[in-house]
Amino acid sequence: MEIKKTLKTAGWVLLGLFVLYTFYFLWKQAQPVPDVYETVKPEVRTLVRSTVATGNIDPRRRVNIKPQTTGIITELLVQPGDMVRDGQVVARIKVIPDMDKLDQVKSHIESAKIELEKVERESERTRQLYNKGVVSREEYEASESKLAVAKENLLSAESQLEVVTTGSSERSGNINTTVVKSTMDGMVMSVPVKEGASVSGTSMFSDGTTICSVADMEDVQFKGNIDETEVDLLRVGMPLVLIPGAMQNVRIPAVLEYVAPEGVEQNGAMQFEIKASTVIPEGVTLRSGYSVNAEIVLEEVHDVLSVDETCIEFEKDKAYVWCLTSDVKDTKHQTWERIPVEVGVSDGLYIQILSGVDGNCLLKGNKVN
Repeated sequence: MEIKKTLKTAGWVLLGLFVLYTFYFLWKQAQPVPDVYETVKPEVRTLVRSTVATGNIDPRRRVNIKPQTTGIITELLVQPGDMVRDGQVVARIKVIPDMDKLDQVKSHIESAKIELEKVERESERTRQLYNKGVVSREEYEASESKLAVAKENLLSAESQLEVVTTGSSERSGNINTTVVKSTMDGMVMSVPVKEGASVSGTSMFSDGTTICSVADMEDVQFKGNIDETEVDLLRVGMPLVLIPGAMQNVRIPAVLEYVAPEGVEQNGAMQFEIKASTVIPEGVTLRSGYSVNAEIVLEEVHDVLSVDETCIEFEKDKAYVWCLTSDVKDTKHQTWERIPVEVGVSDGLYIQILSGVDGNCLLKGNKVN
């Protein structure tokens, strides 16, 4: 009996201890865990605020070479990538006469011949009368001048017929509209036509057919766009760094030379065109149309007190930080004081502290638990 009583008593004691432990565990779990934050100390840094403008590399000088006459290309002497000189022949053309113009020129020749025959008869009569002393020398010289003009008109009409049918004439000398020449030094960028293709010449009624496009790839510029929120920070003469999309390890220095006075709406935002001049470094080959990112330094400050941006709390137009007021070692009982601060330049990671705290203050950073 005594043994059973003892066992029963021990069982109740164990049950009581288990219940007490359960209540203690639940109470412990219900207790709030204090928030613990890392502490951040302001440091002296150099901050650079920059932005990136996207755009392209384009040659500053680019021209489309076009023929002066209408015809068929019989020979193409260049292809994309070739280097050409000013005056170099790039194509030859076989003239196809315009029938209306050909008829006009032939009609002009016939009229000039008829006029010449008339003037020759009149000149001969005047010469005979002059020899007999009937007319004055002035009338005789006027008759000879009129004859010379009639002869010149006929020669001009015949020369025009040569130009219409062959593209050149003896009187035009070295001028030959069937030979197409480059008008500048540079690289051939494109040749949109082929041999045997029909082309039209430039005139007051037509722009003409482009034989090839030539650009000076030694003189290129960056053309891009920047958002309206940053355009006021740009000034002509600011330095840029160009990073071609095809060559991420290449950095090309440039100088801002143009900021558009008027923006253009793109995807609901106003974009302003910018241009920058650059000199291609030796050993770097850029191609027209390369996509480029331009890094622009908007603001830069050296040796200033700064802190991680996560430490800054913004409320309306003011900035605040939380400064540690408890023992730094007692992480379970941290207390903080909210202090207003004045901030300056931010590089996206760190922000300048102008006033409010010094370098000895420990600020509330990210939450640890």
